[in-house]
Amino acid sequence: MSDITMPLNVALVQTALQWQNPMANRQQLAEQISRIQAADIIVLPEMFTTGFSMQSEHIAEPEGDTLGWLQQQAQQIGAALVGSVATRTDKGCVNRCYFVTPEGQVTAYDKKHLFRMAGEHQAYIAGDQRVVVNWRGWRFLLQVCYDLRFPVFSRNCLDYDVALYVANWPAARRHAWRTLLLARAIENQTFVLGCNRVGTDGNGVQYSGDSLIVDYLGQVVADQAVAQPAVLCATLDYAQLKQYRQQFPAHLDADAFVLS
Repeated sequence: MSDITMPLNVALVQTALQWQNPMANRQQLAEQISRIQAADIIVLPEMFTTGFSMQSEHIAEPEGDTLGWLQQQAQQIGAALVGSVATRTDKGCVNRCYFVTPEGQVTAYDKKHLFRMAGEHQAYIAGDQRVVVNWRGWRFLLQVCYDLRFPVFSRNCLDYDVALYVANWPAARRHAWRTLLLARAIENQTFVLGCNRVGTDGNGVQYSGDSLIVDYLGQVVADQAVAQPAVLCATLDYAQLKQYRQQFPAHLDADAFVLS
């Protein structure tokens, strides 16, 4: 990496989603995104076009409308966009997280840990790859919702600077969501962005949002605890992150492990 990496302006769009209505959700998000100023990266919730639906055969789309919409939005606003979409592939349906840059780069990560308590493992195929994106001198680990509960999968092998969690995490387990976001930041000495939705989905599940931007010390930089739509913004400083890692090199004492 370059010795000089510019600060990163980030924005998290905490919003309600209309159940299984991609067109309405894209229109709503386009309006919210258009009001964000000077962001380098904008993070959207998990399954931001439909909500967390297990009707994969009904809602999953080929890499078409929504991916094209993400590319258009990224180019128009000059920021990278991140969020997941129920996507149809030759092998079956996946919960696919896209990282789309204004330069046209597209990186995809298919959610590895599928939430069996809602039957996600029966409706979607699990991904088998850990994905890190390099962009503008920063390295981003892509994660989706339930992935947050599995620290080995998100272990920082000195290969990322920001962990991105897009989610539809229910209000009933909001304490776990908030606690684990802080834990992932502390143990991995990394910035963590957790973008969750609000409102109620078509199954009656309620979401409190609780989107967070957390620094490498586990300190909350931006917080939206109230269950209302909002945009959280912050500036991340790579120089401070690098200095902290040098002063407190806990990674040198990390346990060896094999990621499977």
